[in-house]
Amino acid sequence: MRLYGNVVLLLLSATVLGITAYWASIFLPDIRHDYSIFSLIVPSLTIVFILIGMQWSTPRTEAFFLFVLGVLWLAQAAWTTDIIGNTQCDALTDQQIPTKSGSLSERNWCYEMRVVQAFSWMIFCLYAIFLWILIALTTRAKALGRPYAWAEPIVELPWFGQWPGYPEGGQFANGAYPTVPYGGYPGMPMGGYAGSQIAPGYVVQQNPGHSVVIQPGINGQPPTVTQIPSSV
Repeated sequence: MRLYGNVVLLLLSATVLGITAYWASIFLPDIRHDYSIFSLIVPSLTIVFILIGMQWSTPRTEAFFLFVLGVLWLAQAAWTTDIIGNTQCDALTDQQIPTKSGSLSERNWCYEMRVVQAFSWMIFCLYAIFLWILIALTTRAKALGRPYAWAEPIVELPWFGQWPGYPEGGQFANGAYPTVPYGGYPGMPMGGYAGSQIAPGYVVQQNPGHSVVIQPGINGQPPTVTQIPSSV
């Protein structure tokens, strides 16, 4: 899901970057230089940070970049809205705006500004949604037994409805997960008494004289519970 979201952000940012790069080529360095430079920086930073984040990231670093980029896109959207205002693009006929080497149809420029305006607001909304999802998933993973979820690789963060596993639950080379020791992990009440709750919705009824062994489920599946007779 994160990959799909990043692809959408890359496509939208690349579109904005293409339009603003064209503006920079005809306006800079003397015409609309403040807005032209800022509108180049925001999509460029977005593309760079997305490419870096796809190689490696943790929830806490991801949250920082989501917040910063969301603020930048909010500023881009607000600035574009302030410039274009309530101008009706289709009402413009033969008006021209000056460039460094001639003039440009104001109608075409208006349509391009509307595209940048719409995409900027859309990207800001996506970043706000992604930040909320990230906080919700990481908080949920911590509550279900991953106390260091904010510092772990973000690729290990489970989606909604998936079982997050345990702190030591990295997958071994043979594909098997480690067995949970008798008594459970810290903060997980189980073992030594009947009716031990291992997670919301999962309750283990321990048989007398038996040990309970719990293995985390794979790919979001419920954990596997095994009752082993204790040796005398």
